[in-house]
Amino acid sequence: MDRISFKDFLQIMSYDVVKNQTCIEIEFCVDNCVDYQASWMGKAVDRETKDAVFWFGLTEDGLQAYEFCSFVEFANSHVFHSKSIKEIWDAVSILSIDACKTQERLPFYIEAS
Repeated sequence: MDRISFKDFLQIMSYDVVKNQTCIEIEFCVDNCVDYQASWMGKAVDRETKDAVFWFGLTEDGLQAYEFCSFVEFANSHVFHSKSIKEIWDAVSILSIDACKTQERLPFYIEAS
């Protein structure tokens, strides 16, 4: 488990997934919260609109899945027990980025921005 700065997280999520025909998938957990121990978030291309969407898949049962059209809406949405990812960032541990170890994949996004 790794921690990254919110600035680095913003750089990851700024990557142009539409232009590069790809997606970003981040597996994470929220420290001391039993509900969010195997959660996912990312950025992808919407199949219908062809625009970028930001998303959360917070629980394995799929009941807490959310999509947003902008990073601002995504980062400030109160989906974590009435708090946003921005508000709880200090308690977020990154498990993987694009199925790779955080420290292996992070430089790709930092250098690309």
